[in-house]
Amino acid sequence: MLKALKETREHTKSYYAATANWKTNYPAVEGNISVDVCVVGAGFTGVSSALFLAERGYKVALVEANRIGWGESGRNGGQVIGGIGHDATKFKRWIGDEGVRAIREMGIECVEVIRERVEKYNIDCGLTWGLCEVALKERHVRDFIEAKEDEEANGYPHRLRLLSAEEVRGLIHSDLYCGGLLNENGGGQVHSLNLCIGEARAAEKLGTRIFEQSRVEKIVYGQRPKVITERGSIQADHVVLCGSGYQENLVPRLARRVLPAASFLIATEPLGDRAQKIMARPLAACDPRTALDYFRLSADNRLIFGGMSNYTGLAPTNITRTMQQKMLKVFPQLKGVKIEHTWGGQMGIGLNRMPQLGRLKGDNVYYVQAYSGHGVAPSHIMGKLVAEVIGGQSERFDVFSKIKHLPFPGGRVLGRPAFALGMLYYRLKDLL
Repeated sequence: MLKALKETREHTKSYYAATANWKTNYPAVEGNISVDVCVVGAGFTGVSSALFLAERGYKVALVEANRIGWGESGRNGGQVIGGIGHDATKFKRWIGDEGVRAIREMGIECVEVIRERVEKYNIDCGLTWGLCEVALKERHVRDFIEAKEDEEANGYPHRLRLLSAEEVRGLIHSDLYCGGLLNENGGGQVHSLNLCIGEARAAEKLGTRIFEQSRVEKIVYGQRPKVITERGSIQADHVVLCGSGYQENLVPRLARRVLPAASFLIATEPLGDRAQKIMARPLAACDPRTALDYFRLSADNRLIFGGMSNYTGLAPTNITRTMQQKMLKVFPQLKGVKIEHTWGGQMGIGLNRMPQLGRLKGDNVYYVQAYSGHGVAPSHIMGKLVAEVIGGQSERFDVFSKIKHLPFPGGRVLGRPAFALGMLYYRLKDLL
């Protein structure tokens, strides 16, 4: 049985919200405010954009309908994975060889942005390095070999190591996997909400005005567009829309091109010494299926386990039990371990699985959306591109804006079941 996800304007009851270093309580927008740039949406894309812009000296307002990191940025698996989109070469006819190369380079740089941000602003978010992709079948192993060769041929700066089934079991104590690909320093894990709030606080210290509980109801386009909220307005030279899967129908053209899809996670009780029975050391891990499993050991020795991505927008009647069963298939030794946190959320999916960047009316309203479940690191480089284009350097932003993004046939109402059926095909293909 499936049910609709219920949301409030406070953080969902996630592990991240329960263990956050700060509880934000910024004011709502009141009256009329004037700034250089208004950024709408305070997830990773929004806070990254605000911080990069503030570093350049812009007067910035960051506006969030709920709380900082309320949406997908504060609910994800906390896996820092490089790369942008699923295969930039598919878009070569629009962006050329140089565009493909630029996206590859930005896929490396996005991880470095997080590394640099955490160090520069001393953000306490449990950032650690080590990412292992695990193979469920020999086809996955062959894909890893091909991926490693491709990355190395294109100058990937971090060491990638292929692992045998025995070597994987030495790191991840599960009999489920027949091989792996280990990235020691180009991927890792993070406490997502602490990172998001930490970056927002850094932007605030540089002069950014932050507003929460301020849902944007309308945008008035013009030479200085105006963002209308429930209780006030913000007028700016530039507006940046970063709502993605939670932006709803604020801009119908954008809403037709992104489909909110659900994903779910659980976190165990602290495992103490039992943590060594499931992993030799903390690593972020994931398999390569369309509807993948992903997991990691947190800084306080909990297993955070996620997956069960679906495109109906609905949740199982008992998320905890369903996710626990999935976890026990990987780690049967965790039978009887208490699950302390269960949560889910929406991620913005695009038809071609490449992030969507572009301009709206007047060329002074920008948008960034649709990371398709792979946004922790890529969203950080997008903030840099936003600051670049507003500062007059549009080359990298325009690489993405040249890519065509078709709307979902039938919009969200009819597009959701159609896309769910399409993704079912790939899930069955994974099983076979």
